[in-house]
Amino acid sequence: MDIRHATVEDAEAIRQIYNEEVMSGTGVLESKPRSVAEQRAWMSERSGVHVVLVAVDGPTVIGFGSMSPYRNKTSYRTTVEHSVYVAADRRRSGAGRLLLSELIEQARNHGFHAMIGRVTADNGSSLVLHEQLGFERIGLEREVGRKFNAWVDVVPMQILL
Repeated sequence: MDIRHATVEDAEAIRQIYNEEVMSGTGVLESKPRSVAEQRAWMSERSGVHVVLVAVDGPTVIGFGSMSPYRNKTSYRTTVEHSVYVAADRRRSGAGRLLLSELIEQARNHGFHAMIGRVTADNGSSLVLHEQLGFERIGLEREVGRKFNAWVDVVPMQILL
């Protein structure tokens, strides 16, 4: 398994992984799948210091991670928000750990001071992974999302780089 920067050719594989979670899980609080055009636009917004990485097993993309601006105000420019998704049939393969570890390294190398992830409270394995890699729980956002006719809590996680 390798981690590399995503290319436009990875857009469909990334879209499939993302849409799988949209349709079946609470790891992303979205209910509308992305189109190929939307996925490409999302990827093009993350370039330079805001990266998209993919985990590949041979030629197959099995997961992806990204860094995005935390907020649009200039005072937040040294903080980055991240996301990591792994294909359902490849979870617990180590891909998520490799992606998140590389995102942390990339954030440090680009001079960011803080990294924040927002993990749904029912995603115990992601919460544990974040803690193992040095993130701290910095709160609980109660019932901020609604998916599959249920309220969803979100746990903000932060690491100082």
